[in-house]
Amino acid sequence: MSRPIVAIVGRPNVGKSTLFNRIIGERVAIVEGVPGITRDRLYREAEWLEKSFLLVDTGGITTSEEDPINIEVYNQAKLAIEEADVILFVVDAKEGLQPLDQEIADLLRRTNKPIILVGNKADRYDPALKSDFYAIGFGTPVLISAEHALNIGDLLDTVVREFPILQGEEEQAIRVALIGRPNCGKSSLLNALLGEERVIVSPIPGTTRDAIDTPLLFEGQKYILVDTAGIRKKARVEEAVEYYSVLRAIRAVERADVTLVVLDATDFLAEQDKKVAGIAHEAGKAVIIVINKWDLVKKDERTTGEYKDRVRRELSFLDYAPLLFISSKTGQRVQKVLPEVFAVANEYTKRIPTRVLNEILRDAVLMHQPPAHKGRQLKVYYATQIKVKPPTIQLWVNDPSLMHFSYRRYLENRIRDNFGFVGSPLHFLVRKRSGKKE
Repeated sequence: MSRPIVAIVGRPNVGKSTLFNRIIGERVAIVEGVPGITRDRLYREAEWLEKSFLLVDTGGITTSEEDPINIEVYNQAKLAIEEADVILFVVDAKEGLQPLDQEIADLLRRTNKPIILVGNKADRYDPALKSDFYAIGFGTPVLISAEHALNIGDLLDTVVREFPILQGEEEQAIRVALIGRPNCGKSSLLNALLGEERVIVSPIPGTTRDAIDTPLLFEGQKYILVDTAGIRKKARVEEAVEYYSVLRAIRAVERADVTLVVLDATDFLAEQDKKVAGIAHEAGKAVIIVINKWDLVKKDERTTGEYKDRVRRELSFLDYAPLLFISSKTGQRVQKVLPEVFAVANEYTKRIPTRVLNEILRDAVLMHQPPAHKGRQLKVYYATQIKVKPPTIQLWVNDPSLMHFSYRRYLENRIRDNFGFVGSPLHFLVRKRSGKKE
């Protein structure tokens, strides 16, 4: 299931970035007592009551057209509103209702989306702070202090209650996002998979502006293929529409089950390719690396091996992802893409019985004892798989701080040796088992 998107919007200097940082638990957004500091939208994963969601910070909305930056921030905030499933409309509880708050409320009313009115800077509870905002028409505001972490839990309780329930039809289809640098052949690949010219293909980078959903039925399985704009270096993102395309591509990945990371074999593994691939990995999506334009590469008996070695070396964080060498132009091996997507999607939703998982875990611990630190040795008691998409294993141990990343990687490798999870990331949650004597 894809993660809901929660957007934080409001006029400048009401504490949106402070709230963003408070919810995600780290200082990511720049916080200053000066309006207009947050220019771009920030996406970060957050979780509450075991429900994961994407939190989006935005710049302060203003209707002033004198400054081009104000117009740009306004346009970015509007896009965040369009993308969001739930909107946090932040106002300043101390200052009270301002004319700009009313203008933003008028904008939000047209969205027909759940809107939670948040009265920030309420350092002490005072019911009188709420009365000023009833005129907006969004009900009773949730009074908080992002700076002092007051009432944040109640706010998040309200947020998760508003999350949409995905319909069964969407859940039956495998969503596949195609991402890559501009002009790597994503649209050509999509057309080759469809067997028809449905997406504009051009040698000019930037032809694809929006993320385009295209349904496909193949061998009885429903797919939704999503072609996205090429993701450029930030310095090269000059046009506002290009910037929006990049953000829509990121969102397409978040909505996908399987991501095809498309690489250009003739301009292989530029630094930007690694950043693009990292988007899918960090989002916890299943991944297939597709090396396109293979027909244009001069080859000998060593070429394929050299390309594979370089991918594994430079994209080591995607060592679980299968590789396909194709040509969307000639159709070479394109017929292998959807069967690989189907196989990887099954790995992404695979569940391991708890009994079998713990048998593998016990054998792994016997073969390689856990590390010790300052005389204390890690003890691994029990494991269970708690979710899919991505498969997530919860481990109960005596002290989570003793779990070195290298030992966690060892356990991951043993699980993969026995159960595969080809193309799928494998996440671990390490918890202290209370009441267990060491």
